[in-house]
Amino acid sequence: MRFTSMAVGGLKLMRKPNLHLPSTPFQCLRKVVPRSVAAVEAESFTKDQDSSSVHAKESKNVPAWKRLNSRELGVCNSMIGNTAKKVLNGLKKRGYDVYLVGGCVRDLILKKMPKDFDILTSAALKEVTRTFSWCEIVGKRFPVCHVHMDGTIIEVSSFDTARCKAGVEFSNHTEAPNGSDKKDSFRWMNCLNRDFTINGLMLDPYARIIYDYFGGIEDIRKAKVTVVPAESSFQEDCARILRAIRIAARLGFSISKETARVVRNLSSSILRLDKGRLLMEMNYMLAYGSGEASLRLLWKFGLLDILLPFQAAYFCQHGFRRRDRRTNMLLALFSNLDKLLAPNRPCHNILWVCILALHKTLNDRPRDPLVVAAFSLAVHNGGNLLEAVNIVRMINNQHDVRFPELLNPSGLDAEALESEILDLADSVRGTLLQMTNEYFVSQAMADIPQAPHSNLVFISLGLYLKVFGIFDCVRVSGDKKFLSKQSRNIDYESLAQGNLHETRHVFARVVFDTVYPLQQNQDQLLKSNWISQGG
Repeated sequence: MRFTSMAVGGLKLMRKPNLHLPSTPFQCLRKVVPRSVAAVEAESFTKDQDSSSVHAKESKNVPAWKRLNSRELGVCNSMIGNTAKKVLNGLKKRGYDVYLVGGCVRDLILKKMPKDFDILTSAALKEVTRTFSWCEIVGKRFPVCHVHMDGTIIEVSSFDTARCKAGVEFSNHTEAPNGSDKKDSFRWMNCLNRDFTINGLMLDPYARIIYDYFGGIEDIRKAKVTVVPAESSFQEDCARILRAIRIAARLGFSISKETARVVRNLSSSILRLDKGRLLMEMNYMLAYGSGEASLRLLWKFGLLDILLPFQAAYFCQHGFRRRDRRTNMLLALFSNLDKLLAPNRPCHNILWVCILALHKTLNDRPRDPLVVAAFSLAVHNGGNLLEAVNIVRMINNQHDVRFPELLNPSGLDAEALESEILDLADSVRGTLLQMTNEYFVSQAMADIPQAPHSNLVFISLGLYLKVFGIFDCVRVSGDKKFLSKQSRNIDYESLAQGNLHETRHVFARVVFDTVYPLQQNQDQLLKSNWISQGG
């Protein structure tokens, strides 16, 4: 029997904004491409073009820079978030130049929903604060404005900041492209400070031009993440190593050969980051819909050994090679979590820590699949063991036999099932203690030859207590009120905030669908029907 309340439903993860702004520069009243805008296929501008054109400084190592028609790249202004439009329009109406910059331009080209929209303007930051009612300047070294609007934050940077940062070395030259005008120089200086070529793109939504000064479009076409120069860039900020992994995982890109070499060589440098920053970077990787791909890349480049030694030891123990394309139960759990998340629909970090804790517990001591399924249901319904046991005893489907963490069903009766559920809950709570203890973490890879030593614990006491609270409902109690989420639909705002019932609900769905995969059971049903019909 399959329980539809636990099945993963199809989710629409991307929607275009439906707010139409009257009489704004974003309304496409004409489809005439300005003469000064190059077509996508055009090469860099040459000297014999008119005064509105510029040309690139070409070299063997530096890609020719281009101005591209955004509509030819499939980027329409209707794809820009409504709040970002309001900020762009507010600055444009005051006579300032405004651009979308960084990862949001990359995502628009790739037809992906940007996590956020960053804006660059010719206005000084103090002018930005005068333009919007709720706006603050943050950051001392490289200040930016945070514009608070519609319950979100739009980050606005200024060309003035880019000029202050222009000493950064990029590729083999630090001089503005030959023949460029003043605005080109300002745009170019801002792009100098972008860590990845695919993030060094700039969109003028009014002129409908995308500026590409460092070959970002070509790397998008090649589906590659490139940092130039990688070694000095990663040495300057080792967090970029984790950003490279995160971006490659989210986009499904490979990491360029030279960048990959430096990632491996400098992997241990991430230990210089404070634990709060490491937790934030891990959350970006695991909570936004690309957890499985992130874990694979962390393992491939030796970073999992440092960040999550217990999980790295699991990969080693099961003969999982660095470039292995097979799956395992840990990856399957995160694959099912990814199906429910997206860049604009993340979860709180307590959810993926819960998944790590349960999986390590099962790897340490495999369990009957009915016990694991019943445990997930007990977490979901607030600890009602009787209900969980009654439901799983009606299951007659095959569990996923690929995973050694799941034993063959042993025909446990109701009393034995309840006892095993409580034992599993106690074990998970014990695993949480190990995950937050430096000694146990340091011993995770002790038996693995040539493994790096890591006793890194970035799970804070506050996070530990929140995760503990997710499982604390599954225990023996005389008179207990069972509280559970009633609706099957996910409230993503509550999930991102770490709401107890929402997190338990999604945790249960992920675990249940991993132990008893929906597609596998559907295939078995089709096969049995085909056989019964004489096929």
